[in-house]
Amino acid sequence: MARKNEVGGMTQTGREPIQTQMVDVGEKSITLRTAVASGKIRLEKTVLEAVQTFRVPKGNVLEVARIAGIMAAKKTDSILPLCHPLPLEFLTLRFEIENDGVRVKAEVKTHAKTGVEMEALVAVSVACLTIYDMCKSLPEGQSASIESVMLEEKNGGSGGHYLRGTSNYPLKKETDGAIFRTDIE
Repeated sequence: MARKNEVGGMTQTGREPIQTQMVDVGEKSITLRTAVASGKIRLEKTVLEAVQTFRVPKGNVLEVARIAGIMAAKKTDSILPLCHPLPLEFLTLRFEIENDGVRVKAEVKTHAKTGVEMEALVAVSVACLTIYDMCKSLPEGQSASIESVMLEEKNGGSGGHYLRGTSNYPLKKETDGAIFRTDIE
């Protein structure tokens, strides 16, 4: 007996798999696309102090992580097989030292037919991985943990404005804590 399943807006009937493909963005308009992502790497106090005082043998941890994150974001379409290649016009990575680790935040901008959320998430993820790689040789370095990598905000395109954790905007839909703003073109 055939049954219908909705998967990502595509219909599947029976046991036929949905064909893997890139989304067709050919008819979409080029608009300003922005995204902000964040994540955290938890570090033991001694490791965090070594990062802050530039005593990690491999060098300046946060600057190397910044460069690695930027380089990775520029290669997102090579890492994630169905991402569209995008010309990034702006990307910044910021680091905030917290009591138990480093918070990483990436902001990405471009004018394109599709968003830059994945580029922002890749930048944060690779920056955190680089911090881990540079600190793993220190005593307690391998106890580091990467967590809470998430999209904080995105703007542009038909999806409108998404801002994590707010309900002060006109809503298009709300799903699992995600809130979409619809009053922005």
